[in-house]
Amino acid sequence: MQLSVSMWSIQKEFFKGNVDTKGFIELATQWNVKAVELLDCFFKSNEEVDMVIQILKEKGLSVSAYSIGNDFVVNDEKELEKQIAYVKEGIDRAVKLGTSNLRVFSGSSKPDISFEKGVANIIEGFRSCVPYAEEKGIIMVLENHGLFAGTASKVRNIIETIGSPNLKANADTGNFLLVLENPVESVDNLKDIIGFVHFKDFKKLNEPNGKEAYTAIDGTLYQGTPIGQGDVELEKIVEILGEAGYTGYLSIEYEGIGDPIKETAQSIDYLKDILNKRNR
Repeated sequence: MQLSVSMWSIQKEFFKGNVDTKGFIELATQWNVKAVELLDCFFKSNEEVDMVIQILKEKGLSVSAYSIGNDFVVNDEKELEKQIAYVKEGIDRAVKLGTSNLRVFSGSSKPDISFEKGVANIIEGFRSCVPYAEEKGIIMVLENHGLFAGTASKVRNIIETIGSPNLKANADTGNFLLVLENPVESVDNLKDIIGFVHFKDFKKLNEPNGKEAYTAIDGTLYQGTPIGQGDVELEKIVEILGEAGYTGYLSIEYEGIGDPIKETAQSIDYLKDILNKRNR
């Protein structure tokens, strides 16, 4: 297994204007990380993409995944076609960045779109994108996120319905808690179709503490923490993945309430310790 860090980990600093993609790569170099996950929401232009590719080469870093925010749960066919085109553009950029992984979503729930219609759109969307992904050698990794693909069984249903080796799961270890699933059990249930992992930690709150928190479907509050300081049994997850023969990336996605740069660095050290133990 290989360590990666997602730029989403420092998204608060980006949106404050303190760190751009170039700055994130500099941080990754300081952290002695060899692979980074990049997101389309942080790129401001195609020229910036070209610049980042050059910097990555100079620093000797690889891109573990390119992540986009597609949403196939839309009202009409034209909107769906736009989302399909957006995913195909993401595939092209993933190729350009030199990664084989494109993180994708299913879609967000809408009050005027039924669950059945949403699922049908998602299936149509991925079926339309899979041939292009196969042609370009890109694996779309579907994250467990939201109503339509939040649980392990829903992720598996979509992937098995499509039936292509170019659509796999991106197991987000924290998100499972938000749909009342045990992350260890969910990873175990998906282990044969996982292509990427978001390595994340959340801690259950007994009551609100005035700081940013995530609400599970039953109203339970969870707060992001540095890796290893929350409720997710991450070492067990690594063990399951290792026994399943997974050799892909564990991409740290810090979503805590502290200093994102400091606590992402702590998370990296924690994961390095886990991987070093396995290699002894």
